Amino acid sequence: MRHIFDIDFYNHINMTIDQYNFNGKKAIVRVDFNVPLDENGHITDDTRIRGALPTLKKILADGGSLIIMSHMGKPKGKVNPKMSLAQIKDTVAKYLGTEVEFAADCADAAAQAAALKPGQVLLLENLRFHPEEEGKPVGIDKEDPAYDAAKKEMKEKQKEFAKTLASYADVYVNDAFGTAHRRHASTAVIADYFDADSKMLGYLMEKEVNAVDNILSNINRPFTAIMGGSKVSTKIGIIENLMDKVDNLILCGGMTYTFAKALGGNVGKSICEMDKLDLALDIIKKAKEKGVNLVLGTDCVAADDFSNDANTMVTSCMDIPEGWEGMDAGPETRKSFANAIKDAKTILWNGPAGVFEFDNFTAGSRAIADAIVEATANGAFSLVGGGDSVACVNKFGLADKVSYVSTGGGALLEAIEGKVLPGIAAIRG
Repeated sequence: MRHIFDIDFYNHINMTIDQYNFNGKKAIVRVDFNVPLDENGHITDDTRIRGALPTLKKILADGGSLIIMSHMGKPKGKVNPKMSLAQIKDTVAKYLGTEVEFAADCADAAAQAAALKPGQVLLLENLRFHPEEEGKPVGIDKEDPAYDAAKKEMKEKQKEFAKTLASYADVYVNDAFGTAHRRHASTAVIADYFDADSKMLGYLMEKEVNAVDNILSNINRPFTAIMGGSKVSTKIGIIENLMDKVDNLILCGGMTYTFAKALGGNVGKSICEMDKLDLALDIIKKAKEKGVNLVLGTDCVAADDFSNDANTMVTSCMDIPEGWEGMDAGPETRKSFANAIKDAKTILWNGPAGVFEFDNFTAGSRAIADAIVEATANGAFSLVGGGDSVACVNKFGLADKVSYVSTGGGALLEAIEGKVLPGIAAIRG
C-alpha cells in the first residue's frame, strides 16, 4: 500500500494546482483563516492568511474568480459576531491587492457567487455558524437513545450543505491542512461534487504533504524525533508509530515525570499520569527491543509555584522535593537532547521541553531549537509542527532556520500517527 503522503503517487492520479488554468473559472477554496484576534477584533498573527496567498493569487492571476471559505473558532453551529470572518475581510483584501466582497451567510451566497467576474473575490461567513459544517447533532447527548437517528439526519444535512457550497464554483481547492483531519462539509464532503480534474490541493497543502512525506517515507538517517507535551496518553499513537522509524526518540515536557515516577522516582507535585506508569515502562521496553535510543530527562529545573517568578532549583528528575514541580529540562538533559539532535539528518519536533510560555523556563526548548537549527544548517531536513513547537520557534525567531514549519496541529499529529486524513483522501479519491 502506498503511503497517504506519497506525493508522487498523488501527482499521477490528480490534477495539481500548477497544471490547472483557472481562466474564466470560479474557484472555491477552503483555507484555514482561523487567526487569533484581540478584544477589538484585530488580527494578532496573520501567518495563516499569508500562507494561503500563493494559492489565492495563482487563481486570480490566471483570470479566475475566487470564493474563499473558512471557519473561525468554535461557535458550535450558532452565529457569534466575535467569530465573524467580516473582521478579517480588509486584511485579506490588503494582501490580495483587490476588493473583497463578503457573504453574510455562507449557505446563501449563490447570487453573489454567480455575479463574480474574473479577478473578483468573495469571502464567505464562518462555515461553523452552520452545524452542518461539522456534521454533528446539536443539543442532544450521545447517550440519548435518539442520538444515532439525529446523527444520521445531520449527515444528510451535511451533504446538502456541501452540495450548496459546491454549486458556487467550477473547481474546488483545499488549502487548509490544519483541518485536513476533519471530515467536515468544506474539507472533505464537498469534494464528492467535483470530478477528479476539478478538485486539487493548494500550494500550502502540497508543501505540507511533501514535508510529512519527507519525515515518514523519505527518511535520511539518523532520524531524531522530539515529542513533548504534558501527557504520555495523548502521544502514545504517535510514539508507537515512530518507534519503527526513528533512531533517536526524545520524550520531554510534562511526560518526563510520568516516566520518572514509573522508574521509581519522586516527582513532587509535577504533572504525572499515575494510571499510565505501566504504559511508560512498556515504551521503555519497546524502545530497547527495537534498538531505538530513547532519551529521557535526567535533571530538571523545578519550581515551588507555577509562575515565572517562582523560586527554582536544578534537581534530578528522580528526586524532586515535595511541593516542587518540574518546569523545564535541566542542564545535563539539554546536553543529551542536543547530542541526539545535532548529528541527525531527519528531525521532527512536536512539543516543548518545558513551560516555555514563562521566560524563565525556556532553556530546554531553546536548546532543542538551537540544536535543530545547527543540524539543519548541516543538511538535515527538519519539520516543526504542533502549536506549541511552532510558538517556540517563532518566540525564538528561528522559524526561518528550520526546513519546514507546519501549519497543522491535530492534522500533523494524526498524519504522523499513520492515520488517513479525510481532507487529502477526498482529493486523491
